[in-house]
Amino acid sequence: MKTSELRAKDVAALEKEVSDLLKAHFGLRMQKATQALTNNSQLGKTRRDIARVKTILAEKKRAAK
Repeated sequence: MKTSELRAKDVAALEKEVSDLLKAHFGLRMQKATQALTNNSQLGKTRRDIARVKTILAEKKRAAK
């Protein structure tokens, strides 16, 4: 997910994106716990995506004030 794509979205879409990513990250953590996860790098990728979206969301909220 590129930052240019995220900056084009509005606040509501970014909040939905964060919740979707959190659900996906939870699923990956459960797969890791049950040893069903084959690609452990997915955990780091989703964690960085969550941080990226939250950062842009905070920037947009700060700019709206």
